[in-house]
Amino acid sequence: MKRYLPTLLIAMILVTSATIPESDRKPVDPDGFATKARQMDSVVARINRLEGQWIRDAWKKNHIDKSTEWKTVICPHDDYAYAGWLYPAVLSHIKAPVVIVLGVAHKAKKFGLEGKMLFDGFEKWKGPYGPVAVSSLRADIQRNLPAGSWLVHDSIHAAEHSVEALVPFLQYYNRKVEIIPILVPYMSFASEDSLSLLLAGALGKVMKEKGLVWGRDVAIAISNDAVHYGDKEWGGENYAKFGCDSTGYRMALTHELEIVRTCLTGQPDREKMRKFSKYTVRDNDYHLYKWSWCGRYSVPFGILTSVHLAAGLSLAPLSGTILGYGTSIQQKPLPVDDLGMGVTAIAELHHWVGYAAVGYK
Repeated sequence: MKRYLPTLLIAMILVTSATIPESDRKPVDPDGFATKARQMDSVVARINRLEGQWIRDAWKKNHIDKSTEWKTVICPHDDYAYAGWLYPAVLSHIKAPVVIVLGVAHKAKKFGLEGKMLFDGFEKWKGPYGPVAVSSLRADIQRNLPAGSWLVHDSIHAAEHSVEALVPFLQYYNRKVEIIPILVPYMSFASEDSLSLLLAGALGKVMKEKGLVWGRDVAIAISNDAVHYGDKEWGGENYAKFGCDSTGYRMALTHELEIVRTCLTGQPDREKMRKFSKYTVRDNDYHLYKWSWCGRYSVPFGILTSVHLAAGLSLAPLSGTILGYGTSIQQKPLPVDDLGMGVTAIAELHHWVGYAAVGYK
C-alpha cells in the first residue's frame, strides 16, 4: 500500500534489463531495497554497526542463540532505510534452504483478485548476489492443492514489492536459498482459514513424502508492515484515528502493541487470528480497513497455515516471540543515499508506518 510509483515508471522497470531472461522476475523497487551485492553488503554492515547491540540484546532477552531455527516468521517489507534494522533480527535465524514467502497483494484491487492463493510462474528472482531459484517444491505443492484454490499470476508478482523486500536478506544469509512466493489478496477470515488448511495439507504431504523437516529444510516467512498511520499522502485516505500530534502517536503505538501482544505472541491459534482480523478489517466488509495494517490478510493466513501445519505434522504447538517493534519515525533512518538507494515515502507524524518482527519455533 505504501508505494505509489507512477505506472510509467513501473512499466519501464519491468521491461528494462534485457540481459535478464524472461523467466526471471526483475526488481520493481530499486530505491527501497538493495539490488546489488555492494549495496547489500553495506546495508548489513551499517545495521550491524548502528543497531547490532540492540539486535544482540533482543536475542539474549528472548533466549535466541546460533542454534535457533525459526519455523515461521513475520518480517517487515518497508524501505531498508526505515525498517532495515528489523530484517536481520528475524531473518538471520531462518536456516532452511527453502523459504515460502507469503506476501501482501497490494495491487489486488487493480487486477481484480481475491479469495485465492496467488503463485508466480517465474523460474528465478533477481537477487543482489545473482538469481534466486524458485524451488521445485512449488510444483509439488500445487499438484496437491484443489483446483480453484489458487492461480498463477505473474503480472501481480512482477509489480509487487512485498516478497522482493525479503529476498536480498534471505540471500545474504544463504547464497543458495530458494523461495516459493505466494501473495495473499483480499480474503474473509473464513477463506483464510479454509485456504490455509489446504496449503498446510499440501505442504505437509510433500514434506512427509520427501522427508523434509520444518525449520531445518523448509520455513515460512510472512511479509507484513503494521499500521499505515496519518492523514497525509495515503492516496487521499485518512488513517489518523488518534490524531497526528505526539499524543496521537503514543496512543497509536499503545494500540499497535496491544495487537502484537494479544494476537502474535505466545501460542498462535485460530481465535487469536480471528481477533487479529477483528482488529484490522471491518466486520461488515473484509475489503476495508478497521485499523490499517498492511498485512491484514498475509498475517492471519500465514499463521493459520503454520497452526494447521503443526497439527498435520503432529508437532507441538508453535510459540511466538516478538523480536522488535518500531516505526518509520522512531529512529534516524539508515543512511543509504550514497549506495544509490533511498526512500519511497515520507516519514513524519502525518505519515508513518509500523513494523513488527516475530519469530515462531
